[in-house]
Formats: sequence, structure tokens, C-alpha cells
Amino acid sequence: MNSSSTPFSTLIRTASHEQHVEAETSTFMSDLLGGRLGVDAYARYTEQLWFVYRALEEGAERLSGDSVAGPFIQPELLRLAALERDLAHLRGADWRAGLTALPATEEYARRVTECAVTWPGGYVAHHYTRYLGDLSGGQIIRDKAEKTWGFARKGDGVRFYVFERIANPAAFKRGYRELLDGVRADDLEKQRIVAECKRAFALNSAVFSALGEEFRVSA
Repeated sequence: MNSSSTPFSTLIRTASHEQHVEAETSTFMSDLLGGRLGVDAYARYTEQLWFVYRALEEGAERLSGDSVAGPFIQPELLRLAALERDLAHLRGADWRAGLTALPATEEYARRVTECAVTWPGGYVAHHYTRYLGDLSGGQIIRDKAEKTWGFARKGDGVRFYVFERIANPAAFKRGYRELLDGVRADDLEKQRIVAECKRAFALNSAVFSALGEEFRVSA
């Protein structure tokens, strides 16, 4: 595929497609969405997301004026406050006291922070992987969680998946892809960003794998 003639948003989507499918069909996610795991597994997953999004959104503050990453930093995407509200609902008011990151989660969050500090293009790869995923496949998780564990529709417990400030997700995603197509990077840098996108999916899959070890469905 000739990268210079292919829109970057297409390049990045097709390059990571296989890993995207792998993440979505992980044993843990399949068991969670299939109703074979209890709400505790969902809460544990939500805790892991908190560490990743804290790294992402601390990075957002740092990079808001950056010429490469800055255009992607949009306040309507921010998820940390919603995650904290969900965790208070799932774990109680003192949810922070019991909060622990799996080693795989620590590695993931550490890499996000590293990119935010040293490489804006790499940060964009992580930003894209997470937030566009939340706007798309995340809605399936929300629907399943509401039905499986009885959360109020778009209420506490699933607020992470509710983008109240994005009225038209399809239009927002189109705009985001246009930003990717216009990213300030040469072909070599774009290839590095694509590689980091693949790494982001691998880091995410490692978290799913660790959660799968923690929450095994008995045969």
C-alpha cells in the first residue's frame, strides 16, 4: 500500500484491524459481554481503565498546545471524571483505597505517559486507539452492562461510555479522521505512529489477558 496516496486515517485503521478484532474477541471480553462474569469483573476492568485514562488525560494537559497532538485534544472526549463516578457507584465512596493496577495496566499507562512526554506522534496513536474505540465498540459494552447488571440507561456504572457532549458520534469520528489525514508528519513518522497504534492494541490485549487469568469461567 502506497502510504503517500492512502489517507492516513485509512492506513492506521487497516494496519491495526487484525489486532482490533483480537482485542474485541479476547476471552475476558467475550466472557464479560456473554454474561458469564459477575459485576466484580466489570468493576475490575473499569479500575484498569482509570489508570490508562489518567495517563492519557494528564498527557492531554501537557500537549494541548502541541502542533502534532494538540488538534486531537478535545474536551468533549475526556473520560476520567465519568470513570470516577462509575467507580464510586461500583466500589463505593472510598473506591480509591482499594484501587490497584495490574502489571499489564502499569506497563500500558507507563507507555502512554512516555509518549506524552517524549513523542507527540506516539501519543496520537494511543489517543486514537482509545477514544475512537470508546465511541464505537464501547457502546456495545455499555448496552450489555446495562442489561446484564441492571445499570440505569446511560447512568452510574456506564457513564464512561456516554459522551454527553458529542451529539453526533458519526460526524465527530469523521472530523477526527480528517484530523488524522492532516496530521503534521512525514511518511516515516506516519509509519512510526502506525506501529505505535499496533503497540497500543497489544498493550490493551495484555490487560485483557491478565483480567482473563484473574476471572476464569469454570467449565
